[in-house]
Amino acid sequence: MPKVIYKIGDDISTDIIYPGRYMATVLPTETPQYAFDDIKDLNKSLNEKPKSDQAILIGGKNFGCGSSREQAVSTLKGHNLTVIAKDFARIFLQNSINLGLNTVICPEIEAEINDDIELQPDIVINHTQGKSFPIIPLPAARKAIVEAGGLIPYTQKLLKEKLGV
Repeated sequence: MPKVIYKIGDDISTDIIYPGRYMATVLPTETPQYAFDDIKDLNKSLNEKPKSDQAILIGGKNFGCGSSREQAVSTLKGHNLTVIAKDFARIFLQNSINLGLNTVICPEIEAEINDDIELQPDIVINHTQGKSFPIIPLPAARKAIVEAGGLIPYTQKLLKEKLGV
């Protein structure tokens, strides 16, 4: 069961998620090492976590505000994170859908580091605290893109289905 690896506050900008000094690095295989580089304990936790382990990052309101840099999303996807936040900045949320980062809008989420979290289609269950919180689901078309791994894999899937490959 995924665990919360970090809880962060409101108005986390894309510059905090992926500092601008690393903008020359664009490959999704290279960006994860710089995630939250200015929050040293979070960066260390992410880089020490096995990439295969699914983990949860808890955000507050307006997560991903600021610039439209896609690296802010790809760096989190590279760590196999699910981001649960009270809400997301519009451009960050669209970039998350396009790149296949699992984001969950949960306005009432309560969680602390190391809490065990279960995601269901309409609720987040915090098993450690024994509480459940409703989510605001993505529209079905956007959810399908995220489940496919992003817009490119989703489009490839549709083309293969259309061509019968």
